[in-house]
Amino acid sequence: MLDNVTLDQLRTFVAAAEEGSFSAAGRKLRRAQSVVSQTLANLEAQLGVKLFDRSARYPRLTDEGRSLLNDARSVTGTIDDLKARARAMREGLEPELAVAIDVMYPMEAVTRAASHSREKYPHTSLRLYVEALGGVIKPLLDGSCAIGVIGSLPIVPQELHTEPLRDVPFVTVVSPAHPLAALRGTIRKSVLGKHVQLVLTDRTALTEGREYGVMSPLTWRLADLGAKHAFLRGGLGWGHMPLHMVKADLDANALTRIRVEDVSPNATMSMKAVYRKDSPPGPAGRAFIAKLKDQARAT
Repeated sequence: MLDNVTLDQLRTFVAAAEEGSFSAAGRKLRRAQSVVSQTLANLEAQLGVKLFDRSARYPRLTDEGRSLLNDARSVTGTIDDLKARARAMREGLEPELAVAIDVMYPMEAVTRAASHSREKYPHTSLRLYVEALGGVIKPLLDGSCAIGVIGSLPIVPQELHTEPLRDVPFVTVVSPAHPLAALRGTIRKSVLGKHVQLVLTDRTALTEGREYGVMSPLTWRLADLGAKHAFLRGGLGWGHMPLHMVKADLDANALTRIRVEDVSPNATMSMKAVYRKDSPPGPAGRAFIAKLKDQARAT
């Protein structure tokens, strides 16, 4: 008998419990009170339990009814979510938005864009990768990500379309205990070359044979920007970092800014939104990019 329980019966049960009477449930569902009453009687017969006490003027949930109400709500809610997701897919909305973000991009801006996406497109789940260099491009090229935000890789494959977002300020820093911290003025490359430079390395082969921002023959290569940050603070080398990530360290004298030859004191990295020309983003992806642009204009 339980296999014969219908979604309509469960919706009627929830409506009667929430509205407080069969007549009010009928008005909500646009049905006659007698239809509501008969539907609930059939449900009780199939479940084998009494859901409502009808001895008073208004029906009251029994203990069994109260216990089963949350289950009924869960079932109807799940079906409603399924229908909403299917409707969104039918209208062209992505069921999932996969995004690859350059590790240099301010994560606060990404968080705000994700919050906006959740509010506007609650049925589109988000999958986020944070990578550097070719690690941002590769998932776009193989189709596992719909959009990306790049900056640390200046070369963009022809298959991708780009849209400008913002310029991220960069600084060159060392620990106050590092020998370079004691030098004044612009430090020449010949001096930099005597000290270890901490450099982000590419997890992919897309930048093989190319170097970006490497100025010393002595390099330690790290695949994680957080590790690079920690190594800089620990005095293990010098390196370039996005200003937003080290500003608190500079203010607290945990890191020291240095000026180096051929690097402008106002150096920036141009960040761009990218996606495949043959597979442009849907509504959720477009909204995500638009929110990033809005925040860039506000800064």
